[in-house]
Amino acid sequence: MQLYNTLSRQIEPFVPAQEAASVYVCGITPYDTTHLGHAFTYTTIDILIRYLEFQDWPVEYVQNVTDVDDDILRKARETGENWRELGNRWTARYIRDMMALNVRAPDHFPRATEFIPQILDVAERLIDAGVAYESGGSVYFDIDAWPEYGKLSRLSREEMLPIANERGNDPDDPHKRDPLDFVLWQARAAGEPFWDSPWGPGRPGWHIECSTMAVHYLGSTINVHSGGADLAFPHHESEIAQAEGATGQKPFVHTWVHTAMVRHEGEKMSKSLGNLIMVCDLLESWSPDTLRLYTAGHHYRKSWTHNPQELKRADELARTLQETVIVEGGDRESLEGRLALERFCDAMDDDLDTSTAIAHLEHLGKAIQRAARAGRDVRSAQETLRSMAGVLGLRLDAEGPEPEAVHRWNEYLQGFT
Repeated sequence: MQLYNTLSRQIEPFVPAQEAASVYVCGITPYDTTHLGHAFTYTTIDILIRYLEFQDWPVEYVQNVTDVDDDILRKARETGENWRELGNRWTARYIRDMMALNVRAPDHFPRATEFIPQILDVAERLIDAGVAYESGGSVYFDIDAWPEYGKLSRLSREEMLPIANERGNDPDDPHKRDPLDFVLWQARAAGEPFWDSPWGPGRPGWHIECSTMAVHYLGSTINVHSGGADLAFPHHESEIAQAEGATGQKPFVHTWVHTAMVRHEGEKMSKSLGNLIMVCDLLESWSPDTLRLYTAGHHYRKSWTHNPQELKRADELARTLQETVIVEGGDRESLEGRLALERFCDAMDDDLDTSTAIAHLEHLGKAIQRAARAGRDVRSAQETLRSMAGVLGLRLDAEGPEPEAVHRWNEYLQGFT
């Protein structure tokens, strides 16, 4: 299998460094979820994990919940709701959407606020390493002390600043040495939640939450770190600096996998723009398999625009596949699906080319329909089709999502309801 690595800007052979492939994906900031862009990212990672397991690679998968940061606190102020109650409500909705889409639950689903002691420890280690400093009750990462800052995004300092400012950076913070220095620990502000620290009461910065949880569960070097392409800078860039600065281990991540943006009405689909297509609304009219085929019909690295006509075509294919796995043939020569499976795997091995993989799935489905009409035994080919569809997370004729996924998600749901 080969995957595109954002760090190297190349397609590289993917070989897990440990017995189990370690995967971390940045989870939701729980408000205004789950939109189609979220679904694209999390169904893509679900397919990657399913395919690794299909190839007999065990996987350890972590997805976090960013339950405290500037955005969630701003949203709570706007709605007049308690920040934790707001986060719990939207996280519960996200979990139900993932269950409906037959997305498997991660092995670990931590809240950022469960890791305050570990975050404080990392911040202290970064200070001791000389790459962070305390000022005004906050702790900042000193990017001048980390010459490799920018190796993921390959942006110049001039290019970084406006992007960082759009994504939560405060260049006018008087306690900073450099406008691009980012917060590891943020001093308490009026009306905000806080925790005690060696530097006074406050709360963690956004970037340190993810790198701390990733290292805690998966070790100082992990196989795959993923998220939307808009997280590459500053979030993932800062994660690298924190993790490698604190552990002394390089690289923090072997393969960076970023999913492209989904567009709607001519703009990137985002909470800030308010142009969201919500999964729960789509599920009122379309089946989960339709949405899975719709998102997987686009290569994960190519930006695409929401298109109702494409959604309709995905629905037609979903219905056809559902009929195909239950069609009855005869007892004549058996139809085998080995060649279709080989081509399917070739596509998946080629940087997770799900759109081509779907074409092979559809081709096998048509062959099964033809063979069944001709009185051939199609049971073996149907089993092959089920295996291929399973990699893509399709339910086919099952009455609901996979029981194992439902069980695990329901365990997590109890902590948010």
